[in-house]
Amino acid sequence: MPPSDPGHERFMGLALEQARRGLVEGEVPIGAVVVVLGEVVGEGFNRPVGSVDPTAHAEIVALRAAASLLGNYRLPGAILYVTLEPCLMCAGALLSARVGTVVYGAPEPKWGAIESILTVGSLAANHRFTVIAGVREAECRALVVDFFRGKREKPAW
Repeated sequence: MPPSDPGHERFMGLALEQARRGLVEGEVPIGAVVVVLGEVVGEGFNRPVGSVDPTAHAEIVALRAAASLLGNYRLPGAILYVTLEPCLMCAGALLSARVGTVVYGAPEPKWGAIESILTVGSLAANHRFTVIAGVREAECRALVVDFFRGKREKPAW
């Protein structure tokens, strides 16, 4: 499906809702949803600060929820929608879970491990996933840019 596919737009909208939930909690606003056969089976937003867990990225939270719901740590055929390009840790988790497709909104030039600084999905010998980038990119980027702009402009006292 191309980036402008209505299904991609809709599910990325749900990932954006998750990102906004994280923003309210003071987390970097990144959201993710896992979809299997057109149904959301997992969702999450960044939670490393609130959960005191460096692995609690939106993708990991959503993958854990999906695996728990489905009773399987393997998610073949699943589509992960995430507002920002996954980092190396999350890309590895996506490979381990055997996710079929990764759809992301905005690239992450400093940490992105799907297409920006690494292409982890093409390195694995036992699994590869399809990548679709740029779905609702401007909205996804604006959330993160505005968050960090606010952090820089906020007085230290």
